[in-house]
Amino acid sequence: MSPKAVHFGGGNIGRGFVAEKLHLAGYEVVFVDVVDKLIEQLQTEKEYTVTEIGGEGEKVNKITNYRAINSKLNESEAVDEIATADLVTCAVGPNILKFIAPVIGKAIDQRQAKKPIAVIACENAIGATDTLAGFIKDSKNTPQDRLSSIHERACFANSAIDRIVPGQDPDAGLNVKIESFYEWVVDKTPFAKHGHPEVSAIKWVDDLNPYIERKLFTVNTGHAAAAYYGHARGKHTIDDALGDAEIHKKVHECLAETSHLIVKKHGISTEEQKAYVEKIIKRISNPYLKDVVERVGRAPLRKLSRKERFVGPASQLAESGDKVDALLGAIEQAFGFVDVEGDDESAELGKILKSNGAKEVVEKVCGLEEKHPLFSKIVPIVEKVQKT
Repeated sequence: MSPKAVHFGGGNIGRGFVAEKLHLAGYEVVFVDVVDKLIEQLQTEKEYTVTEIGGEGEKVNKITNYRAINSKLNESEAVDEIATADLVTCAVGPNILKFIAPVIGKAIDQRQAKKPIAVIACENAIGATDTLAGFIKDSKNTPQDRLSSIHERACFANSAIDRIVPGQDPDAGLNVKIESFYEWVVDKTPFAKHGHPEVSAIKWVDDLNPYIERKLFTVNTGHAAAAYYGHARGKHTIDDALGDAEIHKKVHECLAETSHLIVKKHGISTEEQKAYVEKIIKRISNPYLKDVVERVGRAPLRKLSRKERFVGPASQLAESGDKVDALLGAIEQAFGFVDVEGDDESAELGKILKSNGAKEVVEKVCGLEEKHPLFSKIVPIVEKVQKT
């Protein structure tokens, strides 16, 4: 019998990355989502394709052996599937973790298997599994008298994921186009007693933090900086933006600042980090991805938040008195990403900028206190954006 993985989130990352790698590792995948049309498609269509795009051409993988459950309509069915699964993953967005926690919490509490279920959140956020575990362990989702033994039923492991999913063809259906490069790194220490799940695509490590910060502060910082500068200058795709010499220079300057932090904090050599930056710039410049700047820039409120790709590294650098000029430039461009069609957060950002003073905006959006050394550097940026 195949091992079973339950995956929350039937979107492009879920189908095109997580489920693809689980399928290739021999797992039956059970998708859980609340989008009626998507679940109906997954229930009706018994296969879809994942096309990996790289400099060497395209490779097509056919994905089968999956089922799908609408947890909005069939919560008990989802609970039963998780309770008997080997692994539960998610790619739903950090803000949705609190909504999937009740279902997972009920399932973990009902679990009878001797081996704990592995819980791995695959989100673009630091410590996403810890965040999910916190919601699961809340008294609303797990009886408090069961918390002391929850480790017997579940192992929670943080992960770092890296794979670019560009905009998809409008008639693609369930099929996904995705870059061939990927990285999926997971903390193996929670599995010391029972062993980790066998998934060949996962790199298991003892210390995840260097991988998480290197990825978030290089890939995500560079990608978003190119998007926001590109949007401001009317570029259509990321490769268009990086083809502009001035934007290319701005992005490199941002990554020089984050590289200084990464090298100093995690002991990665300057040469290794420099090579990593060049590889990332080449990846996000791939013209075959046709990665639209508005897609990459969407959700600016999240991307300007305290632990994210700009304020996260800039705050740490500012605390040690290091240079943050380039990151401040990218932050200015991100604050200008307002009222973009189809992006609710950009509309909300516009409202916040119009209805609050600059200091209130920095507190609300960036999560910084006035006494933080970065605070006074961002306030004039917000004031400038508010005047335009």
